[in-house]
Amino acid sequence: MTCNSPPIEANPHSVSTEKPLLRALGGHPVWPPPLWLMRQAGRYLPEFRAYREKSPFLTRCLTPDIATELTLQPIQRFGMDGAILFSDILILPHAMGQALDFVENLGPVLTPIRDDAALDALQPEAVASFITPILETLRHLRRALPPATSLLGFAGSPFTVSCYMIEGRSSRDYSITREAMLKAPAFYDRLMALLTDATSEMLIAQIDAGAEAVMLFDSWAGLLPPRLFRRYVIAPTRQIVTAIRAQHPHVKIIGFPRLAGVMAPIYAQETGIDALACDTGASLDIVAESLPHSMALQGNLDPLILKAGGDALTQEAQNICRSMSHRPHIFNLGHGVMPETPPEHVAMLVEAIRTQKRPEIL
Repeated sequence: MTCNSPPIEANPHSVSTEKPLLRALGGHPVWPPPLWLMRQAGRYLPEFRAYREKSPFLTRCLTPDIATELTLQPIQRFGMDGAILFSDILILPHAMGQALDFVENLGPVLTPIRDDAALDALQPEAVASFITPILETLRHLRRALPPATSLLGFAGSPFTVSCYMIEGRSSRDYSITREAMLKAPAFYDRLMALLTDATSEMLIAQIDAGAEAVMLFDSWAGLLPPRLFRRYVIAPTRQIVTAIRAQHPHVKIIGFPRLAGVMAPIYAQETGIDALACDTGASLDIVAESLPHSMALQGNLDPLILKAGGDALTQEAQNICRSMSHRPHIFNLGHGVMPETPPEHVAMLVEAIRTQKRPEIL
């Protein structure tokens, strides 16, 4: 396979301002690939669990000193190339006035929004003030992070956030939300327009506060058939990307349309994102054939393989890296780190990626 340019050697001790992760997001192969993990700040870390026992989840998200410390924990322990803000995709509806709680063994619980009256009660103008502590966390992190570590902001994509807002909790198929878009399209379109604008503004504010790149999580995108996927996943994402580009044309954007299958390359081509995050079920080789060589791919180790550890972990991680060595690639999981994962397995993964020999370029 022919490569337009050889991989850049990532030197963790370099004083260059070109960070490996941002270099990859800019369309350049880097070897070894930059590395970070979804939910890298999470319950698998004993130091994270210590904070979990002291403060409720929302308090941790909205207290800058705590959120800063939690974001930094995996950086300090593993030296990840990316630090993603410790927060949650449901901060946005909560900021607009939707009641939110996180219940042990149940997850997020919200007061469902299923009609125009409930939608009218939301206050999108309150978001800017509500997220002030989150922006302060980002400013803290820009000062605290090592020079080679990139700071990532994020938000939930409108469709996925709408699922939680309408259902009121996690669901296997989010059928109430999907019925709403079909039976009450005017209501659902209003909600999507509100979320698209509010998400754009929140991500721009995160960038203003120090985020060097941002990621859009569309965790339930794969539930939609192609026509609705184009309308409620691709179109809002494209609007958000356009809004960010108008304010910050050089900031890179990662999109994660989880479980999108064959629609994932179409999403990447039509939204204007800079990098496509792939879930565990995606074949990176096949996805890469459908996309420009300059578009970065992110992923996609199975979190269960990370949990299991052993030789299978090293082999699979290195296979992913070798298969993507000819193009910009950011190593990550296909979903978040599982809570039962031994931290030693994450350390093993980092070592396997950082110490592997660079394959020859053909």
